[in-house]
Amino acid sequence: MSAIDANDLLNTIWIVPALPLLGAIVLLFGGRRIGDPRSGWIATGLLFAAFIWSVVMFAALLNLPEESRHNTVNLFTWLEAGALKVDLGFLADPLSIIWILLVTGVGSLIHLYAIGYMHTDPNFGRFFAYFNLFAASMLVLVLASSFLVTFLGWEGVGLCSYLLVGFWSERRRASTASVKAFVTNRVGDFGFMLAMFFIVGALGSLDYAAMSSKAAGMAQSTATAIALLLFLACIGKSAQIGLHIWLPDAMEGPTPVSALIHAATMVTAGVFLVCRAAPFFERSGDAMTVVAVFGAITALLAGTVALVQPDIKRVLAYSTISQLGYMFVAAGVGAYSAAVFFVLVHAFYKATLFLGAGTVIHGTDDEQDIRHLGGLRKYLPFTGVAFIIAWMSISGVPPLAGFWAKDAVLASAFYAGNYFVYAVGLSAVALTAMYMGRETLLVFFGNERFHPAVSAAGATASTTQVLETTAPEPLVAVVTEPQRAHEHDATASPTVDFGTDPSPEHLSGNPQEGTRVMIVPVLILATFAIFAGLLDLPFTKLEFLNAFLEPVFAGFYTPEPTSFVSALILDVVAVLVVGIGIWIAYKTYGKGLDSTKPDPITKRLGRLGRLFGNAWYYDKFVSAAVGGPIRKASQWLSDVFDLKVIDGAVNGVAHLVVVAARNMRRIQTGLVRQYAIGIVLGTVLLLLYALALVGG
Repeated sequence: MSAIDANDLLNTIWIVPALPLLGAIVLLFGGRRIGDPRSGWIATGLLFAAFIWSVVMFAALLNLPEESRHNTVNLFTWLEAGALKVDLGFLADPLSIIWILLVTGVGSLIHLYAIGYMHTDPNFGRFFAYFNLFAASMLVLVLASSFLVTFLGWEGVGLCSYLLVGFWSERRRASTASVKAFVTNRVGDFGFMLAMFFIVGALGSLDYAAMSSKAAGMAQSTATAIALLLFLACIGKSAQIGLHIWLPDAMEGPTPVSALIHAATMVTAGVFLVCRAAPFFERSGDAMTVVAVFGAITALLAGTVALVQPDIKRVLAYSTISQLGYMFVAAGVGAYSAAVFFVLVHAFYKATLFLGAGTVIHGTDDEQDIRHLGGLRKYLPFTGVAFIIAWMSISGVPPLAGFWAKDAVLASAFYAGNYFVYAVGLSAVALTAMYMGRETLLVFFGNERFHPAVSAAGATASTTQVLETTAPEPLVAVVTEPQRAHEHDATASPTVDFGTDPSPEHLSGNPQEGTRVMIVPVLILATFAIFAGLLDLPFTKLEFLNAFLEPVFAGFYTPEPTSFVSALILDVVAVLVVGIGIWIAYKTYGKGLDSTKPDPITKRLGRLGRLFGNAWYYDKFVSAAVGGPIRKASQWLSDVFDLKVIDGAVNGVAHLVVVAARNMRRIQTGLVRQYAIGIVLGTVLLLLYALALVGG
């Protein structure tokens, strides 16, 4: 294939977002008639076709010389105002190609899983319409050739998040969570819009090509303002400390939504934006320090909250916030390739964890309280194996993929000389091993607590016999669903808040493994969580991802190891920290729980445990502030300042005009004699005025 042929092929990259967009349109208008499961297969098939075309785009880009691996195709002029012109264009370069492979590849597997998970849902077709619409929006976001087109996709994924988090709108908490996510992200999006105004003022264009060529010459203060405003948008979309409060509540949506949007793709949009806008951050310098420190603090604080959560999805939600912090640490110290590597690896193991959690919830009649589970590896063997692999990978156990990604981030922080960020990140590593060990052990190991009167010392002989005779068939569809002793209210949320006493209800049957369409994607993702480290091993000629991304970040400083020995020492330290975290989790939860309350680690931490469990009381503080002084101030602005000052001024001017017009109307009598007298008097006054001027 010649370079010309490769560019011609890359000009068709618009097909990638067009395929899921087509699926969204078809299913929005005809999903109910198409029905379950055909709607799911259409959506999955179109996104998988987009993945195949993404692979073709990847091959075409590889065929170009390294310095020419970028191609922009403009579909039409979207906006033109004076000298400003914005095209609806797509940019194919190593960064965007990596992201579309991620979105379409992992997205296809999660779509496939959702066919089984959402089976029998009355709004099955509408769910997959939203799912495809999200994928199309995310693809527009990462393929955009300008900030404004990126913002179009940015708002699109925000809309889809709102629709999907609140998909089960009969649950009040789901509806509230969707609004909370939407409103919180608007705060960050305001920063994005302001940044675009600054960019137009400084560069005269919103195109990424203009940024790459002109950003190095702009004033440092301007670059810092642009970078920090863009980072504000990233804090909202990627749920970093300050605007993170929406992500844990977003777990009210269906679990495939949590896996696709809130673990693998949308929340990484902030990391993508920092990497794409790297010229601004590099020109600023100070903004990069802010990004790194924010990321490190987020990784640590979110890890402490995950450590004591009783809800299986809430643990993973705070884990996602923490892991996103690592990605920003990498970008903040200039290790952009390491940040992208972490994004890829995180998508594999976190999607495995979320889908595994979904299978647990699906197979236990919506049980999300990990204090009520235990020993599920006997009943969900495939899910259990995948979950354990993902646990080891996210913890950083070598040689799994998570080890290589986390090692690259920590080493980059150390060699960049940011030892504070390194130390905080290393502490977060220990927390990751502990909270994921706690969740995995309480769900899949130890005593079985989903039946009444089961102690940690072991089950009775009759229970043991039941366990031995109820081993699940491999990869078979679920025939019977487990039932609770008491049916749940369909409008009630299964989410378990910290401080909530365990429910007295138990399963009357045994948990069930998921169907084949659910298990296969989980196992594939778990396999990638093992081997994805091969994409960028820290050895000469094995850093494939780093070499592929080199044209995007060429000319930027990247921290490198000073010697093989020093790098090895850092690896050993990290592995020891991981080992300590896993050992603490095992000693605490290896045998399960004698009682579902209190949780041992919460009891040992005391006041700290309550502080962590209540997420440092930040959410409650925000709620109190919004519901208290902010609400009162808003009410005053509305009732007093707006009505009496703003409206008073406007209405006052109107009243003056009315009064003046009413008085002026009195001289309009219609009598010719009065008009003639007025003309004569006016003429006399003018003559007197003229004589006065001449005499002066």
